[in-house]
Amino acid sequence: MMALLEILAVLGLFLNAANASSLGVVYTEGGMVEGSNNGVGLFRYMDVFKGIPFAAPPGRFKKPTPHPGWSGVLKAKKFQSRCLQLNLVQIGSRGSEDCLYLNIWVPQGRSISTGLPVMVYFFGGAFLVGGSQGANFLDNYLYDGTEIADRGKVIVVTVNYRVGTLGFLSTGESDLPGNYGLWDQHAAISWVNRNIKAFGGDPNNVTIFGESAGAASVSFQMLSPHNKGLIRRAISQSGVALCSWAVNRNPRAYAEGVAKRLGCPTDDRMVDCLKMTDPIELTLAGPVNLAGSAENPIVKNLALSPVIDGDFLPDDPSMLFSNAADIDYLAGVNDMDGHIFAGFDIASINQPLQTTPVEDVKSVLTALTSEKGVAAAEAAFEQYTANWGSKPDKATIKKTIVDIETDYTFLVPTQTALYLHAKNAKTAHTYSYLFSEPSRMPVYPSWMGADHADDLQYVFGKPFTTPLAYFPRHRKVSKYMIAYWTNFARTGDPNKGESDVPVAWPQFTGEGHQFVDINHDMGKNSIKQRMRVRYVHFWTSTFVSFPSVN
Repeated sequence: MMALLEILAVLGLFLNAANASSLGVVYTEGGMVEGSNNGVGLFRYMDVFKGIPFAAPPGRFKKPTPHPGWSGVLKAKKFQSRCLQLNLVQIGSRGSEDCLYLNIWVPQGRSISTGLPVMVYFFGGAFLVGGSQGANFLDNYLYDGTEIADRGKVIVVTVNYRVGTLGFLSTGESDLPGNYGLWDQHAAISWVNRNIKAFGGDPNNVTIFGESAGAASVSFQMLSPHNKGLIRRAISQSGVALCSWAVNRNPRAYAEGVAKRLGCPTDDRMVDCLKMTDPIELTLAGPVNLAGSAENPIVKNLALSPVIDGDFLPDDPSMLFSNAADIDYLAGVNDMDGHIFAGFDIASINQPLQTTPVEDVKSVLTALTSEKGVAAAEAAFEQYTANWGSKPDKATIKKTIVDIETDYTFLVPTQTALYLHAKNAKTAHTYSYLFSEPSRMPVYPSWMGADHADDLQYVFGKPFTTPLAYFPRHRKVSKYMIAYWTNFARTGDPNKGESDVPVAWPQFTGEGHQFVDINHDMGKNSIKQRMRVRYVHFWTSTFVSFPSVN
């Protein structure tokens, strides 16, 4: 009995020592903050800080400003409100204008961590919806940074930023310049650079990463001259600044539409009227048409997005890659990223017993190539049906539409961005990937690959936090992605760091265009080159050579 008590006493001493590896109260520029400390394994703990303000409550259609600070100790133990936005069915709102908060996960061992790489995450949601904590089921938040931080020995930061009309409405002029959500992200990056050392992070080794609109945001932050020296590396998952939906090139038209819905004039009194309008009414006046069709694909309706404002974005994004010459970049797409949009545009794609007419293929291509006219649409149809044969089956036609929307919406812009990054790189490295682990959605067709956002559950380690919902192969995928992502954040090379990887990932260069195909069954055949080169060439060369008809 005494021996058992001695063992328990020694174990208690060890556990107390481990518990001592906590930051406790941290001093930041705004004041003192105190988070929580959670056990995540033997002698492994996680300091978690939720809801730290990185800027003051934002003014309407204004850039963020420094937070005035607080007295006493701020208890940073719960997520704060997401920014005011439409609800998912676009008939109500949720969130608050007071929303510029971030969350931090810091891994600890036997001693306090110092000099850790820092990974700052920007959520996706079409610049319309989303929050720093992500979707929640029984307190299992999608963007919980615990698994990434613990497995990769990095600090994870997730950030709120303004979305919808309050984040991106613009007239294209100085009276309402837009890009407020991008300025919020920049303010968060700046705050991290100034304060993360107090949390054990290395301010000279900051990686920003994001998915969808968050991935495009990462791209914008890399390209903006305002972030010079603040970002060391960047990861874009299914989105870049070159995507058609990422830049609104006619913001005045959308702003006037919002004004009309609110009963505001559309002349020189418009902006003053918008600024005086109730914020919830402003938010409700900026919906997106999600009732897509073959003739009017949803991707053509995503108009509330960043603009070329001459300030944050001084030029077209394609002309700004020299600003990222020293920022390591890792970017890629899911092999069926366009499926989620194609399913809205043409419902029969997800109905196994229904046939999708060939005319729907023609209609989608006509809509996507509308600025170039009939000849371009015919050339695109010829390109995408070249391997059909005389009698394509139902699955072939459906997959073709998914391929078209994947290429147009995500894949081709991403490959172009990778090429431009590699071309302009000085000290920077460039890496390309394709994520192809099939979707886990049981209602999807048997031919389904990885849908848009399917990668997020693996990057954030959900197969480990909710093991009963996944198979062992899914934990392999998650282990691989966390290893590649955190190694890259640490060293600029996804192969070198704290974690072993299944296969060496070569750099993307202007000649080889090599990439890694990420799934649960990785080996030497996972290294490939020239991703969908025929279709990339069509959209970047053949298509653009057609004269514009508008």
